[in-house]
Amino acid sequence: MSVREVAELAGVSLGTVSNVLNSPERVAPRTRERVLAAMSELGFVRNESARQLRAGTGRTIGLVVLDVSNPFFTDVARGVEEAATEAGHSVILCNSDSNPEREHRHLEVLAQQRVHGVLITPSRDSLAEIRRLQQRGVSVVLLDHPATARDICSVAVDDRTGGALAINHLLAQGFERIVMVTGAAHVRQAAERRLGACDALRKAGQPESALRVLEVPALTVAAGLRAGEQILADRDRPRAVFCANDLLALGVLQAMVRAGLRVPGEMAIVGYDDIEFASAAAVPLTSVRQPRHLIGRTAAQLVIAETSSPGQHEHQRVFFTPELVVRESSQAGATGLPDRGTQQPPHPA
Repeated sequence: MSVREVAELAGVSLGTVSNVLNSPERVAPRTRERVLAAMSELGFVRNESARQLRAGTGRTIGLVVLDVSNPFFTDVARGVEEAATEAGHSVILCNSDSNPEREHRHLEVLAQQRVHGVLITPSRDSLAEIRRLQQRGVSVVLLDHPATARDICSVAVDDRTGGALAINHLLAQGFERIVMVTGAAHVRQAAERRLGACDALRKAGQPESALRVLEVPALTVAAGLRAGEQILADRDRPRAVFCANDLLALGVLQAMVRAGLRVPGEMAIVGYDDIEFASAAAVPLTSVRQPRHLIGRTAAQLVIAETSSPGQHEHQRVFFTPELVVRESSQAGATGLPDRGTQQPPHPA
């Protein structure tokens, strides 16, 4: 149904129908009711895409994440959607699968859709892509990734501190040999958590060789399961595992349970993110908590603020501090593992 048909049925001009759609306060109540009744009778649905094309931009935010199946990004997306809805915006969710080419295609489509802004967790160094969006008048905020340029907002977590928290906890439990299951070096979050782990070892006077690093191709439960099987096959296997995210940790836990090892009696495990499944696992998982919902909400608020006043907006780099949540999977003192007299772990958050 077209606007012209609505106008004919309601007995008004095209301009009146347009005002009902865009400035209803300018139309007399009885006339407005007549136009709305005509729309309802005809089944008229406004062509929002056409309106946005005429205006040159819309009230839509693009959200590009690395892995939509990861509960971390699900919770981040909920925070984005909440803030966007409050501001009258909608959200288009895109999954890059950590693939730069797929990420590029998503950004092209979002630009063609005249989105108001883009929130992105880059798969690689995407500064050139971001510059192209900015040149098109699209505001960009980096999500779960700190910005290096001053004219880009970002919201991230201090992952280096998070890695140190995990290793300090395991050292405090008396574990001297630890394996870290992590992603490839180009994954910024995994790389920062690894650096933090090495920082903690150095400060504790331990050689970096005390940390065995096991890289996996994906940050998934399946990859964690395979990593756990590799750890079990090691004749001189360590007694503690730190995983770069909770999905890996849940996979490692699954491998240990299948092999009949007691967790934490014979193997301690620490994850990262503190997704909902961490506390609900068969053995509740110690994890480094990130404020997932708040990360998404803050990023959405920043991009909306920038699009509302682009010439006056002050770019911000927001850094959240993670916290360690101690649960059963790593508590040595309660399970007969050696307690070497080190300080007690922090209380659960």
